[in-house]
Amino acid sequence: MTAGGPALDETALPAPPSRWRRIAADVTPLRESRDYRRWWFGYSVSFTGTQLTQFAIPVEVYHLTKSSFDVGLVGLVVLFPLVTMGLVGGAIADAVDRRRLTLMTGTALMALSVVLTVQAAVGLRALWLLYVVAGVQGAFSAIDSSARGAILPRLVRREMLPAANALGQLGFNTGLSAGPLLGGLFVGTLGYSWAYGFDTVSFLAVLYAVWRLPPMPPEGGGSRAGVASVLEGLRFLGPRKNLLMTFLVDINAMMFGMPRALFPAIAANWFHGGAGTVGLLAAAPPIGALLGAATSGWTGRVRRQGFAVLVSVAVWGGSIGLFGFTRSLWLALVLLAIAGAADMVSAIFRNTILQVSTPDALRGRLQGVFIVVVTGGPRLGDVEAGSVAAGFGTQVSVVSGGLACVAGVALLAAAFPSFAKYDAREPVP
Repeated sequence: MTAGGPALDETALPAPPSRWRRIAADVTPLRESRDYRRWWFGYSVSFTGTQLTQFAIPVEVYHLTKSSFDVGLVGLVVLFPLVTMGLVGGAIADAVDRRRLTLMTGTALMALSVVLTVQAAVGLRALWLLYVVAGVQGAFSAIDSSARGAILPRLVRREMLPAANALGQLGFNTGLSAGPLLGGLFVGTLGYSWAYGFDTVSFLAVLYAVWRLPPMPPEGGGSRAGVASVLEGLRFLGPRKNLLMTFLVDINAMMFGMPRALFPAIAANWFHGGAGTVGLLAAAPPIGALLGAATSGWTGRVRRQGFAVLVSVAVWGGSIGLFGFTRSLWLALVLLAIAGAADMVSAIFRNTILQVSTPDALRGRLQGVFIVVVTGGPRLGDVEAGSVAAGFGTQVSVVSGGLACVAGVALLAAAFPSFAKYDAREPVP
């Protein structure tokens, strides 16, 4: 009983959140929005299938050529169409119904997976075809991702964007984890056609989810797709240094600290394994990210999101550098998992800063730039890692890349000090 007042009914007070609820992923967006729930599930399933293909193509190239440089060329082949169509696709996404656009791109990507399935089933063994399909996939994926990224802020409340992005990372990294593991299983036991075939079927999930969405035209009637539209998006980005930094720090991390093109050679020469070991190495970063996403409830309380990005990228680079020194498979997997968890934190806050700071009419174009960076950076990293490994050895490539990543993020933080001070309560782009 309070002094001078009635007794307090403690049963009427809400119970304080448990420690687990404070750190577990916030699933409110899944509860509140049926459209987001279908959208999230469909893309999680489809992305798992996509990762089987992303795993199988480099392994098949290495199987045909025994060359890490040729594996790195897959990234170079994808880079030009990905960059070009990422920018153009963002302009298209700001000009047309984004739902209809994703249905078209998803269908095209499904057809390309059918081509890969058939070539593997008949034993064509054509290196040129793998490069061509990978390049065309990059073009359609860039357009699809631009439209999809512009759709997300229309499905949830603004204050739920960090939680929605964390859930997106949960689905994303589930695919990144399961894809290589399933890919290693299928390639090692049943053959490449099974990996590509799984990808083909998985597209049905996302096509159904997008089909059930309402029309998603850009707010304000949209713009006219073209060079002028692309330039308008780039001009919007130019003077906004905090937005620009979300791209620059990721380019730095992926270009210098992404050794995935070396995984086939590392598996064979460092750990004396085959496709299964490649699958473990490829799956370790997303498994770490998956664990991080599952305990991402704390991210909604972080205000200095730019500083969190800088710290995360530094941890990524340091973990990759240490990975280059170990010849213990379990320790290598732990270090890669730590790197993946750090990258997940960076991705949550980079996505949130971008989505909050960009008006709907420009979201497709800015998402196009984002996709160019997020998917083009690792391709540049493939080329960089393969080239350095060819000239100086695998270990030098991995260690130097990790150190260059840490040095790069320090230089960027010094060049753009406002980014470390970015406050989510007052989001100044």
